[in-house]
Parts: sequence; structure tokens; C-alpha cells
Amino acid sequence: MPYAKVRGLNMYYEVHGEGFPLVMIMGLGANVYWWDPFIIDEFSKHFKVVVFDNRGAGRTDKPGVEYTMKMFADDTVGLMDYLGISKAHVLGVSMGGMIAQEVALNYPDRVEKLVLCVTAPGGQVTVPPKPEAMALLTMDRSKLTDEQIARETLKVLYPEEFIKAHPEVAEATVERISKFVIPADAYMRQINAILKFNAYDRLGSINKPTLVVSGGKDILVPPENGRLIAEKIPNAKLVVFEGSGHGLITQERERFVKLVIDFLK
Repeated sequence: MPYAKVRGLNMYYEVHGEGFPLVMIMGLGANVYWWDPFIIDEFSKHFKVVVFDNRGAGRTDKPGVEYTMKMFADDTVGLMDYLGISKAHVLGVSMGGMIAQEVALNYPDRVEKLVLCVTAPGGQVTVPPKPEAMALLTMDRSKLTDEQIARETLKVLYPEEFIKAHPEVAEATVERISKFVIPADAYMRQINAILKFNAYDRLGSINKPTLVVSGGKDILVPPENGRLIAEKIPNAKLVVFEGSGHGLITQERERFVKLVIDFLK
């Protein structure tokens, strides 16, 4: 299992495929297992795909310090340095999209194109999660098994009608996201980084081709947030998957993969 030593951190990562690098950043509490294997397989036919566990999550170290989105961005670019990647497409999902914004803002010369999925710009303008999603974020996880946490998370990823119509996708998701469940203290450190994050007023300085993707039925990061980002980043392209929830990259994976490949190519 490959680990990189990045800024004093043992960081778990994987590289799939060959070609121009595509660095993909996962969200709150998530690790490399959260990526749908179909997505990695398809992207790796075209790109050198780099996935990794953010600090606090998965198999990466979980230092007991305050986390910030800038710190996550520094970790990401530190991994690029370790792998000898001078420039990459950067794709971020949810909190990973916030990290991607900070990468583009702080290291513009390292980014070729930017893909921001189901994410928010931070600050006062951010449209908050719906109450049922907020309940999941704030529930007492200490009394739940890893599978119970995964099943509760599932309710936020996909609309209820999708889960009923596609139980095999739901079960495969539960199996993936119940591996290496984030410890409660590291989870709170990541949440606090989200609460402090604010890129909104700086987004106008991003001059990279940017694709913003939102889910019309996303209860965790409502789609209005994608519009806020796309309106601020010059010439950004906004695509809303109207029937999709927060887990749109899996819910509509064929459409998502084609959209991203067409944009990056």
C-alpha cells in the first residue's frame, strides 16, 4: 500500500492509469473507498488518476491539531510534489470541492482545469443543508456501528426513490463507505474546517477553465451553492443533474464520467 511522506504526514494514496494527471479529492469523512470503481476505471483510460485519503480520514495520519481547508490544499499539492506532478486537472467532491477551490486559489500554476462537484463557496452566502441532512451531520456517531453510520449516510447521498429503485447500488455504496470509518474526533476537525471555510469573495480570481456540477435533489449541499460558485468564477460552466442527490457521481455515473472527460479533453 503506497504511502507518501507529505509535510510530516503519512498520506495514503493510489495512482491509476497513465496520461495527464487528474487529482481527485474526496469529501467529509471520506477515503479512497468512497470512489465508485467505475469512475476510477473510466477516468484511468484517459488520465493518470491520483486519489488519496485526506488528513484525518482513511489510512492517512490523523494529527490532533486544528484542520483548515488551506491545510488540506497544502497536503494535496504536497502529494503532487511527492509524485513529481507539476500540473494537473483537479476534481473535488463536496468538501473535496472546497479543497480544490483552495488549491486553485493558492497554487494557480499547478492547476490545468478545475471540476467542482456538489460543493459550496463557504461564508455567509452558502445555502445550508436541509434539516434532515443537518441531523445526519450532527448525530451522535459514538453509539453506532460502522455499517449503521454508512446506512445513515446513504440517506443523504441518494434520493429515497433512487435507493428503492436501485438497491444494488445502495448496497455497494454501503459496503464501500463502511470501510475505514473516520474517528469521531477527526470527523469534528474536518467539520470545523468546513465551517471556517470561505472562498466566495476570492473566486473571481480563478482563471482556470472550471466545470461546476450540482445535484438538483442534493439535501446536503443544495444546488444553489453551485450557482453561486459558477457566477463568481469567470466563464465557469454549470451543469445541474436535476434528479440527483449528493451522490450524483455514482447515481448518474455514466453521464458524469462523459461530462467530465469531454470537459477535460
